[in-house]
Amino acid sequence: MSRILIALLVVLLVASCGGGRKAPPRNLDNACSILNQRPDFRRAFRKAERRWGVPTHVQMATIYQESRYRGDARTPHKYVLGIIPMGRQSSAYGYGQAIDGTWDQYRRETGNRRAKRDRMRDAADFIGWYFTKSHERNGIPLTDARRQYIAYHEGHAGYARGSWKRKSWLLRVADDVASRSEMYRRQLARCN
Repeated sequence: MSRILIALLVVLLVASCGGGRKAPPRNLDNACSILNQRPDFRRAFRKAERRWGVPTHVQMATIYQESRYRGDARTPHKYVLGIIPMGRQSSAYGYGQAIDGTWDQYRRETGNRRAKRDRMRDAADFIGWYFTKSHERNGIPLTDARRQYIAYHEGHAGYARGSWKRKSWLLRVADDVASRSEMYRRQLARCN
């Protein structure tokens, strides 16, 4: 083989192995560590906080719950007869696990047509936008991670109907989000 062909094969091999998505930050229980590892996350959260008023710690707790900071997170597959894959449980994707219809609405209303769910700056802005709508429609304070998460999970109309009150599993998850949000708030106060 010629040297050029060998060099091209080596370059292709290296490119196919190395250019993937970044792994989630290490130590997801430490907000300061997350933001130190990913300065772009810090900028994204701050920008969304300035634009929408949703505190960084609330955004971070929501993203932790939804994707564990994996930009390519998806819902599990559905199976027929336990073995035949029949698509995903929903269209939720990305850091914020936004579904297709809500993501399209966000892009239309904000004019951010190039937004991507697997890009943190867009995911943080989406959460800010959504939580602001929850505040406007249901009166949920932007700082109330628990109730904001419930509305995020159930939708604005679902939250208003109150069907979530009978979902003990969702209330436990929302309590976890609130606890993590408070933990992140305390940590960020020390590391900023």
